[in-house]
Amino acid sequence: MMSRRGPYAKGEAKRQEILDVALEVVAEMGCRKASNREIARRVGLSQAGLMHYFGSREDLYVAVLRARDERDDAAFWLPQQDIRGFLAIMRHNSQVPGLVQLYVEFSAEASIGKHPAHGFFVERYAWLRERFIGFVRFAQEDGTFGAGVDAGQVADVMIAAADGIQQQWLLDRDLDMVARLELVWEGLAAVSRGAVPTV
Repeated sequence: MMSRRGPYAKGEAKRQEILDVALEVVAEMGCRKASNREIARRVGLSQAGLMHYFGSREDLYVAVLRARDERDDAAFWLPQQDIRGFLAIMRHNSQVPGLVQLYVEFSAEASIGKHPAHGFFVERYAWLRERFIGFVRFAQEDGTFGAGVDAGQVADVMIAAADGIQQQWLLDRDLDMVARLELVWEGLAAVSRGAVPTV
């Protein structure tokens, strides 16, 4: 058994190393400029060796997006399990434009059912929606949101706003993503309480 565990453990460690490096390369260069050659070079593999761990470039990038979510979850959402954690992620995103570019491009392409990222984004949307529903319910408890608001609808609007604002930010890096999303959140909160939001 030990002989089987050894190679398996080494393979998993190498796969994780590739993901860590790919996250860095994509964050630095963007998904279009990041090359398999550069990722392979940094981890000491040939391009063929790199593809031994990930069947295709698309599969590698889906794994990168999944790994990014896991890192963000640990760094931002676990310490602040409410809207502040999400806004902290959006603030961090402005430091990693390549990963934002990858997310925006793959989320659009994933609407095509056969795209390798389709299943990931369907799963991710359901997960993120449930998390936002939790944010709203927490905000209802402290009085920020009215008791009668539909938490699922708020979640849908916030996710759509976040996706859209990231696309806009890629075109205009001076745009403050966090401020815009805070405005949406506060506006929805005000409406839910029967107040008139002010801009």
